Amino acid sequence: MNKGLIRDTVSLFLITAIAGLLLGAVYMITEEPIAKQKQKQKEAAYKEVFSDAESFEALDISDSGSVLEAAGYVATEVTINEVMMAKKGTETIGYVMKVTTHEGYAGDIELACGIRNDGTVNGISFLSIGETAGLGMKAKDDVFKNQFASKQVNQFIATKSGASAPEDIDAITGATITTNAVTKAVNGCLSYFKSLEGGAVNE
Repeated sequence: MNKGLIRDTVSLFLITAIAGLLLGAVYMITEEPIAKQKQKQKEAAYKEVFSDAESFEALDISDSGSVLEAAGYVATEVTINEVMMAKKGTETIGYVMKVTTHEGYAGDIELACGIRNDGTVNGISFLSIGETAGLGMKAKDDVFKNQFASKQVNQFIATKSGASAPEDIDAITGATITTNAVTKAVNGCLSYFKSLEGGAVNE
């Protein structure tokens, strides 16, 4: 076998091995700071949608998939990732749900939704969204998010003809897909809320 070929092969192997070790080291160094940053971001989002909560306590959501399926959702549409009981002292005053909609224009959209015990939506806060700048990214603007706030409805309805009822969500111009995805995510939260003990929307 050609000695040059052997030398080149060994060199390539060593370079690849060293690069792999360096990447592994970088991952180990950055993994914890990234995880801490994500946790801080999540906690901030939870406080944004439930500012009067003093603490949050995780709830078992092993039934979330079956609950959403029974409500007409499929796993490729909406996923409930986490549900926290919003606590004031020892009293549960509502819930904060971390939900992912898989139907965004540019991919998954992750948000937090706060719901009080009487079914009133406190509001929503985005954890991850990468929609089109100037279009779908307008979902992060207060003018869009505030349409969900302080509303007590069974389900929200995205509309392009202008909001005329409490449940109507005025679609973002040029971003109907994003509007529908976010609306469906919040509706998924409402559906799961109704399955919780005491969860109900007054009619």
